[in-house]
Amino acid sequence: MNPEGLLASAVIYIALALIILTLFSILKKQPSVAPIYYARRLSSIIQQNDRNSIPLLSFDHHHSFTRTLSRILPSFSWIPRAFRVTEEEILQTSGLDALIVIRLFKFGINFFIVCSLIGFLIILPINYCSEDAPGRSPRSDHFLDSFSISNIGNDSNRLWVHFTCLWVISFYGLYLLYKEYNEILIKRIQRLRSTRHRPDQFTVLVRQIPFCEEHGAHGCSVEHFFSKHHPHSYYSYQKLYTGKDLQDLLNQSRYMTRKIEDLREIEDLREKTKKQYREPLLLEAMREDIEDIALHKEKFQELYQKMHQLQGDNMLKDMELPVAFVTFKSRWDAALAAQSQQHLHPLRSITERAPEPRDVYWRNLAISYKIMPFYKIGVIFAASLLTIFFTVPVTAVQGIARFEKLKKWFPPAMAIELISVLTGYLPSVILNGFIYIVPFAMLGIAKLGGSISNSKVEIKSCNMVFYFLVGNVFFLSLISGSLLDKIGESVTHPRDFPSHLARAVSAQADFLTYTLVGLSGFCLEALQAGMLLLDFIKSQTCGRSKENPYLYSLPYFRVIPLVSLSILIGMVYAVVAPLLLPFLVGYFFLGYAVYINQIQDVYETIYDTCGRYWPYIHHYIFVGLILMQITMIGLFGLKMTQTAIHSPLRKNE
Repeated sequence: MNPEGLLASAVIYIALALIILTLFSILKKQPSVAPIYYARRLSSIIQQNDRNSIPLLSFDHHHSFTRTLSRILPSFSWIPRAFRVTEEEILQTSGLDALIVIRLFKFGINFFIVCSLIGFLIILPINYCSEDAPGRSPRSDHFLDSFSISNIGNDSNRLWVHFTCLWVISFYGLYLLYKEYNEILIKRIQRLRSTRHRPDQFTVLVRQIPFCEEHGAHGCSVEHFFSKHHPHSYYSYQKLYTGKDLQDLLNQSRYMTRKIEDLREIEDLREKTKKQYREPLLLEAMREDIEDIALHKEKFQELYQKMHQLQGDNMLKDMELPVAFVTFKSRWDAALAAQSQQHLHPLRSITERAPEPRDVYWRNLAISYKIMPFYKIGVIFAASLLTIFFTVPVTAVQGIARFEKLKKWFPPAMAIELISVLTGYLPSVILNGFIYIVPFAMLGIAKLGGSISNSKVEIKSCNMVFYFLVGNVFFLSLISGSLLDKIGESVTHPRDFPSHLARAVSAQADFLTYTLVGLSGFCLEALQAGMLLLDFIKSQTCGRSKENPYLYSLPYFRVIPLVSLSILIGMVYAVVAPLLLPFLVGYFFLGYAVYINQIQDVYETIYDTCGRYWPYIHHYIFVGLILMQITMIGLFGLKMTQTAIHSPLRKNE
């Protein structure tokens, strides 16, 4: 990327971030959009049956909704307020999972502040002032190379400084990771102790329950089996039923209820109008409304009778599933039963720990355990297809970013002259637009894998999204860019992987634009632009519902992989291109403030896994550390290899 393109993208993204944050600070103070920006607080008020406080006048904020001037002036007081929120507050209000997301941002801040100090005080001056650097025009496509390790000559003694800084950064990263792991482990143990009376800790899920031929049901098999084999610890069981027909009737009854309420509101409005204007047409309309209400009430009664019939014993036997929740008298007995084989046949009476009641993904409980492997294979196949198809937009984006090189291989492209704004801004916008869709697509795929809880679905999504981003955004962005430099050269020897990766990294030290896009992404997360658009459409068409429609859980499947990828990119480029590091510090500071605000005011805690996300985050960060070592091995090897190649030639001369 040329200097003009980089400058254009930096100016656009920073200006866009400031505009979005300003707009958010104004909209946050408007009562009309309070259901979007205070969804969590409104939900707690509704649960306390305190509907009179919905305008949020009682909230402890530094602004007042009653002051017109303060409502239209931007205020960034929410940012310092976010940094004053303690970990204990987050733990008490939102649970350990939300705290782990915040600790992930804290890890990024602590790690990259130290990396930035090392990079700017030691590495950057050495790179820029290298006397044995190869000649390079400051207006070349690789303008950032003068600040990177590429500016260091082959076999230079300055490489020892880079080697020392690499190990200092690596050991500091390992120390932070070890410290975080210990602290979060203690919090997980404390959290488990504080929730030891939760019903799911006394319950196991039993699947593939044998059918009782004598009674024609699965339930008696559960009662007989556990009473016989666990006589002192078994307490009770709860059968599960397929509720598709009942759910359809419930949806119809809710629709009828809303329809009757709307007709009654219209009737009341016309009743008030009738007292003022005695018109025959108005009386006729009121008569029709009364008839419609009576008709809908009859339909509602019919639905009620059908639901009552479905809940009869004979109908329930037909809807019975070979699945049940079995409760034990102690947690020890429940854990023992969940981890042992209950039946001689390994595919019968399969037990596992029951998820938290709020965490159960009911739809997958009806899936037979025998066909579960086919579902898992289908998930792997679908995720692989998505990964392969995503290579097309990534390669196209790199083609725009490397337009000068593309013109050499595709002469018709010379007819198109792209300005700096296009080459600097458009590629990252297109790439991040595709990236935004990926987590939701992976979540949909993970739901088909047969997981019995929402947390397992999201954890599986986190894994798929992270490796998808590493493969497509990191590796493919590097490889597709280098393919335009050396088209036709193929990587055939696995031993050469570090050197090929090192060449690509040193030639592509401009992930700066993707970091700047992340700043805009956090600002859009705070703004909730999609919810604002949806709210506007609803208010103009069907109207807002009485219940809060904008209450969602924290999207772990989207936040954790994207932030982990940023940490990975920062680790790989910490020694290669230290100019990127201050932008990463700003990225993590802004993300920290935004997500504390979202956790406090917007997102609801739907389930709490007691920190089950942390081992996966630890793994993602460790992958980043390993990639950093592989890349630097390749870079140091390149510097020494080129010297070794040239030295025999000098001897022959």
